[in-house]
Amino acid sequence: MSNQPGSSTAAEPDRPEAVEPPATDQAAPATGRPGYAPGALPLAVLALAWLVAMLWSTREAITSTAAGVTAISLSAYALPGVITAALVTGAAVALAATNRLGRASLRFLATVGTGLLVGLGAAVAINLTYADNATTNTIAGTTAAAAIIGGATAGARQARVVAGIAAATLAAQLFVVLFSRARDPLSDLFGAGETQQSVLDAAKWVSRTESLLAGLLAGLVAYLYLAWSRRRAERRDGAATPLRWPAYLMAGAGAGLLLLLTEVIIRIGGRGLLDLAAALSEADQVAQTALGTSRVDNGIWVLFVGALTTLIAFGRTLGPRPDAYDAEDEPAA
Repeated sequence: MSNQPGSSTAAEPDRPEAVEPPATDQAAPATGRPGYAPGALPLAVLALAWLVAMLWSTREAITSTAAGVTAISLSAYALPGVITAALVTGAAVALAATNRLGRASLRFLATVGTGLLVGLGAAVAINLTYADNATTNTIAGTTAAAAIIGGATAGARQARVVAGIAAATLAAQLFVVLFSRARDPLSDLFGAGETQQSVLDAAKWVSRTESLLAGLLAGLVAYLYLAWSRRRAERRDGAATPLRWPAYLMAGAGAGLLLLLTEVIIRIGGRGLLDLAAALSEADQVAQTALGTSRVDNGIWVLFVGALTTLIAFGRTLGPRPDAYDAEDEPAA
């Protein structure tokens, strides 16, 4: 080729061509943002109602008995349910309050502040309605701390995953309450007799059945929420931020993680109440140790079963890659 002044090559120097930015680089719709959780307001209302129900049932159980030994034992027994409800409520209310905020730092501060307000409200309600003693102060303090921690988790980037965890945990806790009506028939089914060993063996199998079913329900609810939130964003704005399998894995395992986090909060903030209940008698000490071990086992079962259920449900929606079809059609062509 010629590089003379009159040639086209010299007239047009080499310059990189301007590349149009792809459409995916444009700003995502409001509901397609990772920080937006559809249905956060109804979820917050349900979580608040569940927290109120747990606080009311705990108060009724404590006040219906004589003050002293029985009240302390019942307080220690009811504390895990209250703490789990406070964790979920703090996260759900924080999601609803900060759903429209875009900046990550501002959103995190707002979620922590919302969790603090929820915790203070729950602590004030406990102190006003429960008896004024050290047990009440322990329940109020640990409930407030759990609500703050729950609010802080809502500041995560993937708000839909946090909402899925909250919904799954609520469903699992409601199932546990309903499952309590089936404990006695299942104990008889698993061979509970007149000996203490048969009763313990049957109780172990009943607990494992409860954990298995609770984990299965938590995994299904987490997957259904994430799938519904994606379809809702697509119908409303025509686009949604896709979630990969680790997000589904975390949502499915979230209910179990919250149960294990509940146990950590109890053993730190509610340690005094647990020690007081265990010091009542040798039987109470054995019971508190067994209950703590059972709660940890339950959290682990719900974690793994929920994660596996969500992954299986998500995997069934995946089809073969497009290049697989190309590889099959090439020899025929």
